[in-house]
Amino acid sequence: MKNIYITDLDHTFLRTDLSVSDYTKKIWNSYAPHSILSIATARTYKKTAKFLQGVEVNAPMILLDGALIATMDKKIIATKFISQDVADTIIEEGERLGIYPFVLSLVDDALHESFSYSTTLNSYQSEIIKRYVDDDYTQAFTNLRASQNNFKLVYMAEEMLLEALELNLRMLFGDELKYILAPEAYMGCYFLTILHKNADKSHGIKSVSEAMGFDLNKLTVFGDNYNDIGMFELANTSVAVANAQEDVKKRADVVLTRSNDEDGVAEYLENLSSV
Repeated sequence: MKNIYITDLDHTFLRTDLSVSDYTKKIWNSYAPHSILSIATARTYKKTAKFLQGVEVNAPMILLDGALIATMDKKIIATKFISQDVADTIIEEGERLGIYPFVLSLVDDALHESFSYSTTLNSYQSEIIKRYVDDDYTQAFTNLRASQNNFKLVYMAEEMLLEALELNLRMLFGDELKYILAPEAYMGCYFLTILHKNADKSHGIKSVSEAMGFDLNKLTVFGDNYNDIGMFELANTSVAVANAQEDVKKRADVVLTRSNDEDGVAEYLENLSSV
């Protein structure tokens, strides 16, 4: 039975400049002939595929925090959506507090995605949008509303403001939704991600396991942030990079001495193969 290695992208596998070093590619790819390799990320399919050019991925990917499971060749394995009515209510609740989300949705079965946002942006969102200026699937609206099939809604703001929004949403929807409130590692703010209640990386790994028929006892995962904790609890071995959040490090079986910018994942794998 093959070993399985699944890694988070941002602040774990990707460097801060969103690149993958040649060294990391070489070590990671060397595992492909005898291992199952995949990704678990909050990113969309399109961004993930762009970042992973030259990187071997031989199993379905866990995308959008587990709301989408899909292969590199665009075969959709599973989806978890927030309905249009619920998503519109979430937008209205944020509007009461003067904030608007990014809304990530599925356009069609060919895996075309949409990234919708309000023309009213705070400074954190404005900085993020600069990274998407060349993407043809982003669209700004003066009156933002959800689509039919919504993967997730993401707010960026100060912690207290997002705590207030989360409290309001929990009063309306309770456990019908999943709420992930976490710090943004490099921008000095927080983000609140709202998903289907079963959209997370641990449920995503279970879907991939069913599709591939692998043994979770052979699973090693890598991560840095709160949305990685679910897969840490599921895996046989959980590995946190040196720059991971402190609470995440406490949940890990292994804490690396190297960060994402120092090829921590690749160094771990290289040392593992030499044992």
